[in-house]
Order: sequence, then C-alpha cells, then structure tokens
Amino acid sequence: MSDRTYLDWNATAPLRPEARAATLAVLDFPGNASSVHAEGRTARQVIEAARAQVAALVGAEAKAVTFTSGATEANMLALTPALEVGGHKAPRDRLFVSAIEHPSVKGGGRFAPDQVADIPVTADGVVDLEALARLVAGAQRPLVSVMLANNETGVIQPVRAIADIVHAANGLLHVDAVQGAGRISCDTAALGADLMSLSSHKLGGPQGVGALVRRADIHIAEPLIRGGGQERSLRAGTENVAAIAGFGAAAVAASAAGEGEAARMAALRDRLEGGIAEATPQAVIFGQAAARLPNTTLVAVPGMKAETAIISFDLNGIAVSSGAACSSGKVQASHVLAAMGVEPDLARGAVRISLGWTTDECDLDRFQHAWIRVLSSLLKSRANEGLAA
Repeated sequence: MSDRTYLDWNATAPLRPEARAATLAVLDFPGNASSVHAEGRTARQVIEAARAQVAALVGAEAKAVTFTSGATEANMLALTPALEVGGHKAPRDRLFVSAIEHPSVKGGGRFAPDQVADIPVTADGVVDLEALARLVAGAQRPLVSVMLANNETGVIQPVRAIADIVHAANGLLHVDAVQGAGRISCDTAALGADLMSLSSHKLGGPQGVGALVRRADIHIAEPLIRGGGQERSLRAGTENVAAIAGFGAAAVAASAAGEGEAARMAALRDRLEGGIAEATPQAVIFGQAAARLPNTTLVAVPGMKAETAIISFDLNGIAVSSGAACSSGKVQASHVLAAMGVEPDLARGAVRISLGWTTDECDLDRFQHAWIRVLSSLLKSRANEGLAA
C-alpha cells in the first residue's frame, strides 16, 4: 500500500510501532489478570502499568482510569443519572450535550429522552456559553457533555470556561477527548473535566479499547456491564490485556511527541489549506476562524458531492473521508454542519482531510495534485449534467 496516501487520521490512526511491540509482547501471555498465580499477576502488572501510562496522558491518577472496549462504551458508562459525588446519592436530573457531539453522546446515554437537551453552537462550531448558562440554571443537578475537539471540523471547545459555568450550577462535566488526546493538552484538572472519555486507536494504539477517567470523588452507581469484579466493579469481563498494553504504549508515545509535533502538523495543515484556496478560491473551510486541531481540515466546494469526491480521491490513491457521519458505508447529512447553520447543499460536499505523525510534504503534494484532478472532473461532470437538463 506504499502507493497510497492516508489522510484519514481522525477516523483511525495507524498502529504506532511502540504500540505494536507492546501488544505483540503480551499476546503469548497465558494468564488471566484476575488469577492469583504468577501468570495472572504478570497480566495484572501489564494492565496496571498501562493504566498509569494512560492516566499520565491526561494528568490523572491511575486509579481514576477504567478500561472499556472503546470511547463509545466510555461515553455510555459516563452518561448516566447514577453519578454520585462524595457519597451523595442524589441522581443527575438533566443531561445537556452540545449539538455537535458524536452520536454516542447525542443519543443521551442512559438518560431518558425527555431528560436530554442540546446546547447550541455558533456559526464557527463553538459552544454558545450564554445558552449553556441559561440551560444549566434550570436544572438542580445537571450533567453536561462537551467534546474537547470536534471530529469533523477540528474546532476546539472552550472547555475550561464551560467547566466554570457547569460547576457554578452544581453540575458535572463530561468531556469526550477522543480527538484531542495526543494532539493538544488534555489535562483533566486544567480543563475542569469531571469525567473524560479516551480512545486507543485515535492515538495509534489498537482498536477495541478505550477508557473513562473520573474525578476521585465521583462514583458510578450503576455499571453498564455487570458480572465479575473487573475494573473495580465498574466494567465486568476479562480484560483485553494485549490491547490495553498497546493503548498504554501509544499514550506514552503521544505524550513524548508534545508541542513540537503539533506545530509540525499545524504547518502542514496551513500549507494544505493554502493550496486548496489557491486552486479553488470558492472552497469553504469550516471553522477556520476558530481554534482548531493542528491536523484537521473540513472543506467543501459548491456543487461538489462528498460521496463522489471520496470515491474519486480513493481511485487516485488518497484516503480521505466525508465530514458527515458514516454508517454502513453511506454518507449521511452532517448534524455538525447543520448545527453550525451551513446550507444543506454545501454541507453535502464536505470532505475531511486529517493528518498524523507520518504525514509529510510529499503526501500533501500528492493530495494537491489529486485535488485538482478530482475537482476538475467532478465540477465538469456537474456542469455537463446541468447542460443536459
């Protein structure tokens, strides 16, 4: 696949060498981490080492980390009325989620539909802080869920300001940090996050493992998966030790990359967007006026259809994705762009380009050449269809 250019890192990152090595090293371990013999203790040591590594990525204590099958499960585990603070058993009475959240959050978790409400966003895709303050003021014990950075636009949310509003209203804040972790600072205390969801494969770890990080005094009274006492009775089931080891290794590698890698990617992103603007002045880059992830560009051209464009890029050896949510291979309308007030015809053409640690200028050159070919072909076809009609 060396003739391919992979620019869909927000969907999943390639496995880091460090994560691959850690995962493979554990696959031959025979022990169950719940067993008390030497083999079981070895497996347990691997899990606890990885727990500390993941915790360090977000500035948390190791005991605050609960491993799950991924961020979707972590979100479901967090989004429950049965959150207790300091032993106080009064349940959360309302859930407020931003209008641009991932579907696993937009669904409301374990709250009843009539307990869930959307928080509007601005035209740049940033949470409306005044609207948030009004919403939480009407609840006694609200839970608010806001993503650190949007998976489609890359727009970074003002999480610290959101946390201050939520805490002033006696609320708790859950942060889906899936896209931000490893790319920007995700320190839970600095952000004011009471709960935080993470995903291994966005960092370059194995797929099928994630984590929920909790503030020390927060207890989840109703686990999502019941059974044995694994993960301090918060997530039953034999742990996926090999994947957890890879997750930990990926967290360490992502932390080590630091601000230097973020600056490198931001420079590449800016070059990419400059090339798009030069070749296609009518292109619209969403969220460009807001703070964004250093690796993410969501762009549309009037008259372009995302589904056709993605197939054309693929045939040209470039892997990108639609800015819209995808289900069973179908491109669907983007609720993120709808919440930002983007016209449906323009939103249907949104294409997301996302970069990663192996992306270089040669990749951007290949994309630029493909962009010109694909756009020229698609827009010419569109014009011919108009003449035929």
